[in-house]
Amino acid sequence: MTIRIGMIGTSWWADSMYLPALKNHPHGQVTAICGRNRDTAQKVADEWGIPQVYTDYNALIDSGDVQAIIISTPNDTHYPIAIRALEAGLHVLCEKPLGLTYAEARHMAELAEAKGVKHLTPFTYSHMPTNRYVKDLIDGGYIGKPYHLNLRYYAGYGRSGEYFWRFDVGKAGAGAVGDIGSHFLYLASWYYGKIASVSCQLSYNVPRPPVDASGQSYTVGDDAAIITLQFENGAQGVVHVTTAAHEPTPFGQTHHMEFHGSEGTLYNFCDWNTVQRVSGARQGEKMQEHIIPEIYWGSARRDTVPNTYQDVFRTQDFMAREFVTAIAENLPLKPDFHDGAYIQRVIEAAVQSHHQCCWVDVESVGA
Repeated sequence: MTIRIGMIGTSWWADSMYLPALKNHPHGQVTAICGRNRDTAQKVADEWGIPQVYTDYNALIDSGDVQAIIISTPNDTHYPIAIRALEAGLHVLCEKPLGLTYAEARHMAELAEAKGVKHLTPFTYSHMPTNRYVKDLIDGGYIGKPYHLNLRYYAGYGRSGEYFWRFDVGKAGAGAVGDIGSHFLYLASWYYGKIASVSCQLSYNVPRPPVDASGQSYTVGDDAAIITLQFENGAQGVVHVTTAAHEPTPFGQTHHMEFHGSEGTLYNFCDWNTVQRVSGARQGEKMQEHIIPEIYWGSARRDTVPNTYQDVFRTQDFMAREFVTAIAENLPLKPDFHDGAYIQRVIEAAVQSHHQCCWVDVESVGA
């Protein structure tokens, strides 16, 4: 069985992650691609052997050429494209954020469920070997009852003061709190369970122009955020994300994770160069580095983090490859649109908390 897939978007992410991942999938073939610039779309199609090229996503969706689509386009286009595809009964993988608001994301999740199609929100970091290993350790009781966690995502792509759409709230939905914060808010809930309430402080470290590239005014998004979490199970957490940090690594970022509980402690550090390290100690033990079991690596290279990252998504059954396999074999998928909508709800609660200077119950958002 071959699933015919439509790729909507011609970004570097589509070219470096989705198309390589699906090139040799045993159950999937990218049969169409859509981009606003026909020359660019044709160039990508020629490179990857994609037979059909479109400049209008409606035409692609209505063509009958595809059974599923992957949406890798700017944030403000996710919702209209996904809704059209879902209404047509197509399976949909959509980048986060699903919509610019929780209301849009919830609509997408509800429609996907009503249509009975497969749907996936690719929170990529949950698939990395160290993070999956830590998840299993926590679920297996390594730290006992969770007390608190501290997740820090340091990146530097916001250090330039030039206009960048990721800091344009009208186009991106939010600043750093949504862009990279969404990844670590998902990880926080994945590790410790549902988040009951949040308190957030957004930061605007780097001055940005008041107008966009076309001279239009816009709402400037945050370039850093500190989000305090109260989990439903009583645990606490802090998620600190910044795009204004100088992190001289190949990916320009580092990840730091700390977990404490009644029975022990876990540390998870990734420098996005050569270090992917998990350390831990149970009650009465000394801290020691854990050897990550082979099952978490599979065939992925371990010499550098970027190589691991590429191999996990290009050769193993995660994200785009898992999406196609789930369609072909009727398997469950996670994180799905419900997860994506939930994280969008947490982000809106965080932004509301910043502006109102108070704690915000997550379930009060969109109620």
